[in-house]
Amino acid sequence: MQFWQGFLLITSVHLLAAASPGPDFVMVTQQTLLHGKRTGLWCALGIALGLGVHIAYSILGLAATIAHSLPLLQAVKLAGGAYLLYLGYQGLRARAVPVAHPPAEALEAAPAPAPATQTPTAWKSLVKGFFCNVLNPKAPLYFVSMFTVVLSPDLPAGQLIFYGLWMMVLQLAWFGTVVLVLSHPQLQTAFKRFSVWIDRVCGAAMALLGLKVLSTLR
Repeated sequence: MQFWQGFLLITSVHLLAAASPGPDFVMVTQQTLLHGKRTGLWCALGIALGLGVHIAYSILGLAATIAHSLPLLQAVKLAGGAYLLYLGYQGLRARAVPVAHPPAEALEAAPAPAPATQTPTAWKSLVKGFFCNVLNPKAPLYFVSMFTVVLSPDLPAGQLIFYGLWMMVLQLAWFGTVVLVLSHPQLQTAFKRFSVWIDRVCGAAMALLGLKVLSTLR
C-alpha cells in the first residue's frame, strides 16, 4: 500500500470511528456543558493520549493477542464496564446546590452564587478522559481490525507510528471541534440552568453503556 493511500484510508475510517456515539462522546459532552471549554479540551486531550496506548500495543502486535484471548478480553470488558458504571454513579448522584436569597438591599454587595458543580482541575479532566478511552473494551477489536485488515502488518514501523500519531491528532481535532461547538456562549448560558440534569442524563448514559459491556461477559 502506498503511503498516501494508507493516509487517506486511515483518515476516513478513523474519523468515522471517532464520530460514532460512545463513552468518549458522552464524556466530552458532559464535561463541556457542565464546566466549559477549558475542561472539555483537557478531557479531549486525555482521550487522544488514551488512544496512544491502544496504538502502541497494536503496533507491537498485541491487539490481536488481546482480541483473541478470552480471559484478557473479559478482563478489559470488566474493567471498562466497571469504570463506566463508576462514572455513571457520579453523574446520577449529582445534586443542585441551594442558593440563598439575600435581602434586596444586599444584592449589590453579594458575591456571585457558587456553581452547581465544582470545576475540576486540568489534571483531573485529562485523567478522566484518558481512562475513559483506555478502558473502552471495544478498542482492542477496533485496532486489531485497523492494523491487520485496513493496514498491512508488513508496513515499516516508522510508517505505522506516523499513522498512529495521525489518528491521535484526528481524535483530538474531532473532539476539540465538539468542545468548541458546545462551549458557544449562548449554548453555555442555556444549559447552565440544567447543569444538574445534564450530569444525571450523561451519568445514566454512562451507566447504561457500562451495563451493556458487563452483559457481554461470559
